[in-house]
Amino acid sequence: MAEVLGLPDRPPSAATEAASAGDAAAGLPGIAAVERDTGIAKDTLRIWERRYGFPAPLRDALGERVYPPEQVQRLRLLKRLLDAGHRPGRVVGASDEALQELLQLSKDTRSDGGAAAALGVDLDEFLQMLRRHEVLDLRRQLAQTLLRLGLGAFVREVAAPLTVRVGEAWMRGELEVFEEHCYSEALQQVLRQAIQAIPPFALGERPRVLLSTLPGEPHGLGLLMVEALLALEGCQCLSLGVQTPASELVKAAVAHETDVLALSFSGLLNAAQVQRQLRDLRAALPERVALWAGGSAAALQRKSGLPGLEHLTELDQVAPAVAAWRGGLTAS
Repeated sequence: MAEVLGLPDRPPSAATEAASAGDAAAGLPGIAAVERDTGIAKDTLRIWERRYGFPAPLRDALGERVYPPEQVQRLRLLKRLLDAGHRPGRVVGASDEALQELLQLSKDTRSDGGAAAALGVDLDEFLQMLRRHEVLDLRRQLAQTLLRLGLGAFVREVAAPLTVRVGEAWMRGELEVFEEHCYSEALQQVLRQAIQAIPPFALGERPRVLLSTLPGEPHGLGLLMVEALLALEGCQCLSLGVQTPASELVKAAVAHETDVLALSFSGLLNAAQVQRQLRDLRAALPERVALWAGGSAAALQRKSGLPGLEHLTELDQVAPAVAAWRGGLTAS
């Protein structure tokens, strides 16, 4: 009507603009959800926002921070680079192309597939089956590969690097969450069946190992791989699954006369959290119970200095750790 009468259009009111912004923000994850998704603490996200201008969250109808999908994906890449040792000042403000180049340079050599290829295994074919949603074929092919290579070689040369590849593809936005979950379920089924197939008489040796993750660490694939390698060493294993409170771990260790408590960390928790939790848990456990912490968390790359705490950052360290424990038992 204003145009018909030759009058200037009225600018949108502040209320209208706020409503539009609220509509755009509807359904987007808040800062707590992004912290859980990426493993980057809320305080860190706020500091980056002020210092580097990223992330640049929208605001919902209540004025709370919410994050578009492309920003969440970029934050996942940043977390991966931070875990690889890069400094925030170098990567947070970098271009997307630069981040991808750094990620490629920082890729763990376990994901390159070289050892698997030497064994006649094409890791990319597993990824393609996952992308084509051929979950039954994926599980069948994983099981056949395990039978051909044996459990130990399968875990070290196929399951571990393939899991790294799947995680990296998800962080780059090349896989959906449900696809990553399909992969995790398929691999868990294959590994559990293989562990259960080990004869009971071969699983009677010490150490007795209790396995779990701490609250805030929902990833259990690494834990299952370690359990498989421990079972091959004849250890008596009891897994409590993921996210067991520390106080319950201590109770379980006492109740089951545990020799070793093995925990897995994927890098989701920040270094300060990991170090604090390990320190508190070591203090609460009986002195006779060894504490093994394994996984890709950056905090595990340096020695803690705590007696009775051992960092296992590679799957190849599992068998030597068992041998060392048994050697210490013999010496005592």
